[in-house]
Amino acid sequence: MRPAPNPVGAAATPGPGTPVRSAAPASRLAGVDVARGVALFGIIAVHALIEGYEDGAPATNYLVFGGRSAALFALLAGVAFTFMTHRRRVRPGVEAKAAAATLATRAGALLVIGLALGWTDPEIAAVILPYYAVMFLLAIPLVLLPTGALAGLAVVLAGGLPVLSALIRPALPVPTLDNPHLVDIVTDPLGLLSELTFTGAYPALTWVTYLCVGIAVGRLRLSSLRTGIALFAGGAAAALAATAVSWWLLGPLGGYARIAAVTPPDRLETAPTIVDFVNVSPGGVTPTTTWWWMATVAPHSGTPLDLVQTIGSALGVLGLALLLSHVPGRLIGYVLRPVAAAGSMTLTLYTVSILFMNSPLDDFDPVQGYLWQVAAAMLIGVAWRRAVGRGPLEGAMSMLAHAARDRARRAPPDPEGPHDRRRGRDRVETAEASRAPVAAGDARH
Repeated sequence: MRPAPNPVGAAATPGPGTPVRSAAPASRLAGVDVARGVALFGIIAVHALIEGYEDGAPATNYLVFGGRSAALFALLAGVAFTFMTHRRRVRPGVEAKAAAATLATRAGALLVIGLALGWTDPEIAAVILPYYAVMFLLAIPLVLLPTGALAGLAVVLAGGLPVLSALIRPALPVPTLDNPHLVDIVTDPLGLLSELTFTGAYPALTWVTYLCVGIAVGRLRLSSLRTGIALFAGGAAAALAATAVSWWLLGPLGGYARIAAVTPPDRLETAPTIVDFVNVSPGGVTPTTTWWWMATVAPHSGTPLDLVQTIGSALGVLGLALLLSHVPGRLIGYVLRPVAAAGSMTLTLYTVSILFMNSPLDDFDPVQGYLWQVAAAMLIGVAWRRAVGRGPLEGAMSMLAHAARDRARRAPPDPEGPHDRRRGRDRVETAEASRAPVAAGDARH
């Protein structure tokens, strides 16, 4: 199932022969873009490779990349929000109006792009961009909160929103799980809103939890080696703990048996085992036949344990990317540079991938097609960055958002304003990072 002028430009991404830690702020941004590149490649894997086998068992690549890649993108979108707000809490007043205008404009642009892709086949990829648009709107109040409150709220949202969703969804229309189209705004606006918010492939009300965590993480000192270690170790521990708790609840405590008891036999026969059935059943949310579904960490199940596991894996990947950006040597530069280049224009590359896989050009075998897309993404990323800088869709969205921000401020922004005159620990990072785009794009096969 199914997030700047040049955010990491020539000066921000080390060349193949340059030690990655040669410039601290550049390395930090390169690490974030590397994580975006990893998310993009994971999404392409979910789209291009097989999701399951003929007997109904899920493919290994789906169990690995399904859900986690999308969660990583959503969390990194939250990190990008902090880049746009100088990595600090937004204060009420003109500053808040400018931030709201920026996020609302980006949300509108993502909605237009996503609905324009509504003609594509949801069996290939469920387009996440319309869901992202709703997430961005829901996230506007989050940038006003202090970091401690964000961390506490993330815990509450992860535990409470899946339960709230399960209580509300039985009263809502059954989702079509088609890719939302422009015409749906006119023909079925309430159904569209219900699906984007509660019942669809990426229910925004639940997924806003990733943005909440991303905003809190983005305010950390990402230049610090200690931060990278903490994110990597803490994220891995959270993911492993959630997986272990899920195994204990569903296995020894009998959760699988309880789910099987309330599931029609003909549905159970669609997969070889009850474990396989539980892993392939969620389509953004779980069934509401029993509360035991809340114990699964199946891809795109949106349960409390799934949120903890996918947040943990996202933090682990981000932490590892930040750590790698500190490693000196030619080899690491050669490896990271094309990944970061692809990660700096994920909205464009995601859109191109969706269009390619829905065209007659995609006549490759799954593995071959996946490798070609990854190679093309890195080559396009490196070439475009050298020739132009910002990706085309990223550039257009940034231009619209900056115009909306300036209107909200009713005066041109001061590039040497008070936020950039703070004492020096994060000044350079803020100046570079504030030009980074919000990466947006992923989907599900």
